Amino acid sequence: MTDHRTHRRVFSGIQPSGVPTLGNYLGAIRNWVRLQDDHECIFCVVDLHAITVWQEPRQLAAQTREMAASLIACGIDPAGQILFPQSAVRAHAQLAWIFNCVARLGWLNRMTQFKDKAGKDRENASAGLYVYPSLMAADILAYHATRVPVGDDQKQHLEFANDIAQKFNHDYDVDFFPPIEPLIMGPAARVMSLRDGAKKMSKSDPSDQSRINLTDDADTVALKIRRAKTDPHPLPSEPAGLEGRPEARNLVGIYAALADLPPETVLAEHGGKGFGAFKEALAELLVAHLAPIAAETRRLLADPAAIDAVLRQGAARAAAIADPITAEAERLVGFLALGG
Repeated sequence: MTDHRTHRRVFSGIQPSGVPTLGNYLGAIRNWVRLQDDHECIFCVVDLHAITVWQEPRQLAAQTREMAASLIACGIDPAGQILFPQSAVRAHAQLAWIFNCVARLGWLNRMTQFKDKAGKDRENASAGLYVYPSLMAADILAYHATRVPVGDDQKQHLEFANDIAQKFNHDYDVDFFPPIEPLIMGPAARVMSLRDGAKKMSKSDPSDQSRINLTDDADTVALKIRRAKTDPHPLPSEPAGLEGRPEARNLVGIYAALADLPPETVLAEHGGKGFGAFKEALAELLVAHLAPIAAETRRLLADPAAIDAVLRQGAARAAAIADPITAEAERLVGFLALGG
């Protein structure tokens, strides 16, 4: 078995929300692509997590395929790395049940994301949503992954996964599950709505004008940027001038992230100008980055059977890692091994 003290296996998952937005790309996917250079990566479309709230079955299947196609189009290499849908590897659900029995109610009660998602209708939330963190721990530990790219909203879940690993090891007097490290890849680009700079760019926003989808064509991208909400003042020459101007900050942040430049450099070049010229420059930059991704996504989605074949192969490779680890966890717990 791999020595988890030195291994550089990364696990990361993404909800099957269909075609990703620019926010998904700059906030996570682009970093995943870069991780492939020096890590063994396991990328998962987490459809088990998706059904913690009700999903229309055909739409869920279609969106899982769309997300996979988009990830490949963005640069995820399914031949060199592993890409698969979570439900295709049974070890996730098997290990999650063991972890449900290791986790304590007090731990789950402290999880802030459940409170945020359930809201005031807590009693009507699914039990799956409540034990979501146990499944997330299983996603990672079924592969003995030791590194997970995380944003601020996922740090608590990672701490929960480490608590489960430590308690399992303690309860069964083993050194089996490794500690997990958060993988910090520098400040993540936080992309906000094009209609409201105080809200995160989201697929669930009823207005398509609020977001850039990775399959938007060049004309659509340019039009959305031209229509993006701004204020009547020119761009400042320094970041301090963006205070209290969320829409301006958002557009400058998008430009800086795409160009791999600090905001200071962007403002030094464009400060003092009106938004008209800046929006044209931003649209041009967006189209240069996203047009190849959009074209490749459309090409891949034209052959769904080929996408399914890629995901099937990825699931087989994932299971080859996760099944022995989960079987050993089951043996440690005391389950009879009656399989062939």
